[in-house]
Parts: sequence; structure tokens; C-alpha cells
Amino acid sequence: MHSLAQLRSGELKGITRLTLSDNLSVFPEEIYDLAETLEILDLSNNRLHSLPEDLSRLSKLKIAFFSNNLFNHLPSSFKQCTRLYMLGFKGNQIEKFDEDILPESISWLILTDNRLQSLPRSIGKLVKLQKCALAGNRLESLPDEMAMCRNLELLRLSANNLHELPVWLWRLPKLSWFAFSGNPCTAKTQFELQEVPYESFEVGEKLGSGASGDIYKAYSHPHEKEIALKIFKGSITSDGYAHDEMNAYISTGEHPNLIKVLSKLAGDERLGLVLEYIPNVYRNLGLPPDFETCTRDTFTQETFFTPETILEVAKGIASAAAHLHARGLMHGDLYAHNILINDEDHCYLGDFGAATFYEPHRKEFERIEVRAFGCLIEDMLALCPAKEGDIYKRLEQLRERCMSEKVEERPLFSEMVF
Repeated sequence: MHSLAQLRSGELKGITRLTLSDNLSVFPEEIYDLAETLEILDLSNNRLHSLPEDLSRLSKLKIAFFSNNLFNHLPSSFKQCTRLYMLGFKGNQIEKFDEDILPESISWLILTDNRLQSLPRSIGKLVKLQKCALAGNRLESLPDEMAMCRNLELLRLSANNLHELPVWLWRLPKLSWFAFSGNPCTAKTQFELQEVPYESFEVGEKLGSGASGDIYKAYSHPHEKEIALKIFKGSITSDGYAHDEMNAYISTGEHPNLIKVLSKLAGDERLGLVLEYIPNVYRNLGLPPDFETCTRDTFTQETFFTPETILEVAKGIASAAAHLHARGLMHGDLYAHNILINDEDHCYLGDFGAATFYEPHRKEFERIEVRAFGCLIEDMLALCPAKEGDIYKRLEQLRERCMSEKVEERPLFSEMVF
């Protein structure tokens, strides 16, 4: 985090990333002094409501964040920022998104938690768009021109006002991670679960934190064992409503590759779930995407996989996904970073923040998720030193089928043969 005093003193000359949260209501002109080097600009958590029209003076700018400010319309200041590929205005009050105001270089657009009722037709010109986050708005439809965004891989539409989904969505050749819970068009499903008061737990260390909440290790007196307690951060997350995530978790049923849900919190203002405790011999299979990979997971430098490990992961996750889709539940975030694995190659698929219910006969939803599964196999195969042998060849063939741009030709999870 930098300060306005540092910026004005010239101390920050030559930096490539500026993060400035100082209750700003006006864009600091001194930022232009960084034009020769600045690539990432983060002015989140201020009180900005407008931007100057000459932002193209920041000729090296690639990434810009303005989350949690006071914008009520998307600024038209970026059109000439031809290197800009990531733009975020999460948590503002944006109602207006005019035509032709974004550069065609945009590949990652974040407009979560605003007040948009519609999108401009010109969004179809963003042919490089890979990742588009629109959860928590008031969208009633999507423009047909968006069908031209054929590189779109991740789309978040949860917590809007969509009564139907456009048919062109099923023809997008690369769409893989899709969430649309909390809309009128979402299949309505409700599951009951035992309720346990918070006072019944002895809460210990924090095990992890994600977009939707924090997970703690705890001892449950009603269950007479150690459990994992997930406490949700609020009513809406980057993927949708917290209560939709809770309902998805509750509906998963029992499967050897899914973390068992035991109960939910009762008599408390906090939303929470009691989950089976997974011992620390399990670790995350991968790490989330970064600025460079956009939609694809990252891995530590020392990570590698044998064909046998990839095969076991593929079997387990395909089985879990088939189980979910038989229940009309789309995971929406099928990624290595949402998978836990141990040294025996047993794995769990977790994190249902982007999960969505649909009518089980609508196989087009499953085929979208099949491509995400193909991406998972591809990412693991890329880290496999032994690129030969029967197992490797079979996995490569499966990957190719799962990632076919002809969506209807992809296999369903239940049809996969290992």
C-alpha cells in the first residue's frame, strides 16, 4: 500500500504497480508522473466517482482496479488504453455502461456487485474477453452480440434478474466455468439439514479463507468429533448469494470424492456449515489463476505429476461430477485449486461457491463443465515429465474430446471410460 504523500513527493517514480487507498474523491494528477512505468493501478477503497478522460497518457497500463468506490456509470476513460487487459469495478453503484467505451484488448472484466440492468451491444466487440464477472447486478438479459465473445471461458451471472438464458451460450466454444444461481431462471431446489447452535462448538485455528467465507477447525459436541466449520462472510459473494452456496453444499449427498456436510448453524446471525474435517495430509492440487494466466490455474515451480496420479484424479473428479450432474447441480468452479489430494492420490472436490441448480435433462450445462475438466487434465499433463505410454495417450485423447469446440461432441461425465 502506498500513500498520497509518497506519490506527491516523487518517491514512487519508476514503480510498475501503484496501490493507493486514501479516501480519495478526485483522481490524483501526480499519477501521470508514473506514466513511463506504471502497469498496474489499484485505486480501490476510495470515494472516486469519475476519472479524467486522458488516462491513455498511462501508456503502459495493463491492469486497473477501482473496487469499492462511488461510480454510478462505467467511465469512458479507457478507450485509448490499448494495453489494458484487466479492468475491475467491483462493489460500486454502476447503473450505466455506454456503448463503445472499452478497448478491444480487454480479456478480464469485473463488474460484480453493481446495479447494471443491461449491457451494451458493443460488448460483442471484446473478442479477447476470457473472464467476465457480472454477479450481483440487476441484469434482465444479455445482448445477442455477446455471442461474438468466442474466447469467453469464465462467466459469472449469479444474483441477477435473468428469466432465461440465451441459446448462444451453449455454442460458445470455450465456456468452461459458468455460474448463474440466484436468478429467476435457476431451478428451484431446497434441502433440509440438521441445525446445530454455534455454542456447541469449540472453535480453533483457521484452516483457510476464500471468496465466500472462512473455514475453522473445531470440535463439535453434538457430533462428538473434530469438524470443519465454514462461516460465510456475507449475503453476497463474487460468485453469488451465500445461501445458494449453502444449499448447493447441502444437496451434494454422499460420495467418496466429496466432503461430507454434517449440519448447519442454527440460532445465529452468521451463516455457517459444519463439514467433515479433512486431515492436513491433504493439500491443494493447484493454486488459483493469476494476472498472467487469467482463467487457468497455477502451480508451484516444483510441481509435477505422474500419468498414474493424473489418471486417479481424473477418475475421482469425473465420478464426483457425474454424481453432482445426476442431481442437476453444476459445480461452476471445477479447478485444481478447489481439489484436495493426499499422497495416495485420493482427492476431494470442494468449494461450491459457484454451484448452480438446473433441470437435469439439460445436458448442455454438463458439457460446459466437461470442458473445465478437460482444462484440468491439460494443466496436469503439462506438468507430466513422462509424455508417453498408454495412460498418457488415453488421458490426452480424453482431454481432446472434453475440450472440443463442438460442444455437442463432448462426452458426459458418466460416459467417460478410463
